[in-house]
Amino acid sequence: MRMRLAWLMAATWAGMPLSASEDIADQYPQSVLYSKPVEVIPHVFSAIGATAPPTMENAGHNNNLSFIVTGDGVIVVNSGASWKLAEALHAEIRAVTAQPVRLVINENGQGHSMLGNGYWAAQGVPILAHEEAAAEFADGSAQDLAALQRYAGPNAEGTVIALPSETFTDRKVVEMGGVTVEVLHLGPAHSPGDTQVWIPAWSMMIAGDIAFHERMPPIFEGTCTSCWIETWETAFAPLAPTYVIPGHGHPTNLAQVTRYTHDYLVDLRAKIGAHLDAGGDLAGAYYVDQSAWAHLDTFEELATKNAGVVFAEMEFE
Repeated sequence: MRMRLAWLMAATWAGMPLSASEDIADQYPQSVLYSKPVEVIPHVFSAIGATAPPTMENAGHNNNLSFIVTGDGVIVVNSGASWKLAEALHAEIRAVTAQPVRLVINENGQGHSMLGNGYWAAQGVPILAHEEAAAEFADGSAQDLAALQRYAGPNAEGTVIALPSETFTDRKVVEMGGVTVEVLHLGPAHSPGDTQVWIPAWSMMIAGDIAFHERMPPIFEGTCTSCWIETWETAFAPLAPTYVIPGHGHPTNLAQVTRYTHDYLVDLRAKIGAHLDAGGDLAGAYYVDQSAWAHLDTFEELATKNAGVVFAEMEFE
């Protein structure tokens, strides 16, 4: 698995396009996790989720569940979409280190980031989230849990709702075992309270859903794409991380996530802008040319939806 990860990172750094497939079978059948955690750089591990939508087969592990081994404990980024996923990740952490988990960070307020909180809370681990992400989860957690129970079946068993125990606004610095970890909210992006975990000394960014590259970014109703672009250009890109673990997809670099997140948003807004200038309506907006991105996973599920959301956003700008 580590050799495969090294090849993937080398390929993306060389500028080769990578197209993940929704048809790839579960990569770690002996675990509820979709894939076994890999060491991305020394002391930073990530269990890479499926790039497909959440299903019974992937147990809702369709985002990246990461952890940082410091000299005095472990920091987990994303609790997982269920109790069982959080428990399985904990087993993998114990196989790597005897150090206890001392902190869990939720990267946003979506179910696959927070529904595993109940497991970690039961272990007595503090859970940190941005205040807007915590509010979003508090508002939608019952629906998130119901959705998990529908698609995951027995893999949802044991999952209970637990809110973050601590929130932050813009930035929180965590010092642990000689490692400085900056928990950041760089600005509006994919969803309320998007959180980035930055380790400056290692030039490592656990980016969360501000950054995509192997699957199409979903644009939600209420997402401000112009704000997302501004946050990228003024706050995210200037940090110039060497290593990026996106919210979904394999670890890569800044150039690759810029190409498939920032550049995609700029391109879609330009297409919708031209459509509006020509007097186009919502029905026509669904058919703007997004063929340059058709090789991305979830293109069929998201391309037309994204176009409609951006049309609604730009119509009155």
